[in-house]
Amino acid sequence: MTATATESRVLYTAKTHTTGGREGQSRSSDGRLDVKLSLPGTPGNGTNPEQLFAAGWSACFEGAIGRAARRMRITVPADLAIDTEVDLNLIDGEYSLAARMKISLPGLPRDVAQQLVDAAEKTCPYAKAIRGNIPAAFVLV
Repeated sequence: MTATATESRVLYTAKTHTTGGREGQSRSSDGRLDVKLSLPGTPGNGTNPEQLFAAGWSACFEGAIGRAARRMRITVPADLAIDTEVDLNLIDGEYSLAARMKISLPGLPRDVAQQLVDAAEKTCPYAKAIRGNIPAAFVLV
């Protein structure tokens, strides 16, 4: 019996340096990201981890839709849009997250658009990371 080897390679490693937690600063090693952080819902000009997660996840998900569309030989509408909401919850003294993603694929038949959303949910690394870990909804609008 012959064992099959699984090929794995790192495509990219993001590196950041963060100080001050939710009221601090985060910088990437290449200098492309340099953000001030602030608590959600407080005045100020900083972002927060939930916003950063929502932005990263929606960008990744849109890329996964594009990959699925290419495999299915479907043209993705130029006005594809994703609105992502990430909730920071406090339940019985413990913090948790929940999320909703609202995906707009105008001009595509609903069944085709749903196939793209379903394929992206299966392949997007962010969607895979949260699957079974936080409540998440993927809604085609």
